[in-house]
Amino acid sequence: MSIEIKRSIKPVDYSYAINLLEERLKKVINNKADELIWFLEHNKIYTAGTSFNESDILDKSINVIKTSRGGKITCHAPGQAICYLVIDLNKRKRDIRKFIISLENSIINTFKDFKIVSNSDRKNIGIWINHNNESKKIAAIGIKVKRWIAYHGFSINICNDPKDFNKIIPCGIKNKKIVLLNEISKIKYSEFINALEKNLIKNLSV
Repeated sequence: MSIEIKRSIKPVDYSYAINLLEERLKKVINNKADELIWFLEHNKIYTAGTSFNESDILDKSINVIKTSRGGKITCHAPGQAICYLVIDLNKRKRDIRKFIISLENSIINTFKDFKIVSNSDRKNIGIWINHNNESKKIAAIGIKVKRWIAYHGFSINICNDPKDFNKIIPCGIKNKKIVLLNEISKIKYSEFINALEKNLIKNLSV
């Protein structure tokens, strides 16, 4: 089976998206559906992965949704590109580390396509860019694996509101800042997603 590419134009409700993702997971496990790459945005919502700490919530008035993905706390909002995946690692030598590196390289290569230098960090997972002489986080990755099917995905800050992150410690990393793509470049959102799609297909192909 091939990889289905799905794009949503309007922001998608978080619970609806996760339910759809988990339904696709079941189908892929049972060989009843294609793998999935899904590009979308969410309305503003704070989500916490399996390793988050309560101390990462700075504003206790916000509502935080606990999720099954790996990672800590983050904020999703319009203008942030989200890529959800359902990818069968049984076809890819059951190598989780290699899969994560494929995602990292897809994002890094996309920035490179637009002459932007970025890097991964083994200590602090995600993608980082040097901006105003500081290493700042531009993309977060959170994956869960069930029966060697990887799902959930990653988010990239493009033109979302950076003030949303002031209410949390993003990804539980103190003393590090967030950066948006539109602070660095005038790349159009759709242009970036087109390039990202091509790099993902290339790096995730069996």
